[in-house]
Amino acid sequence: MSKDYEIKWKSQPEEHDYPAAAEYLSLIFNEEEVGARVDKLKNAPVVKFKAKDIFRASGLSLLGVSNSHVEKDRRKIEAGHELSPLLLVRDPGIGKVVIADGYHRLCAVYSYSEDAEIPCKIV
Repeated sequence: MSKDYEIKWKSQPEEHDYPAAAEYLSLIFNEEEVGARVDKLKNAPVVKFKAKDIFRASGLSLLGVSNSHVEKDRRKIEAGHELSPLLLVRDPGIGKVVIADGYHRLCAVYSYSEDAEIPCKIV
């Protein structure tokens, strides 16, 4: 990468991130568990983790910049727009962190710096 960009973050997730997280989590957990986890996410404090550590904890693969959603988030970064913090759920049953919302943002940020500190809510 020939140019460094400052990655800017909103102080809190956007309101539409919570229903998106619930939709994804409904593929993994039952309806009652999804509701409880999303409620906890809404009340959780924002904390920071390095991009590389979130990837390691999730066990997911990095999407390339050719992915249209990752490219969209990269354009936001380059334009100086603020990104929404990630929503993460610990799943002790599999010993991993589920990225309930923000996977494409994580991939976009990682493409600039694997050591980038990413604001998250985690339960």
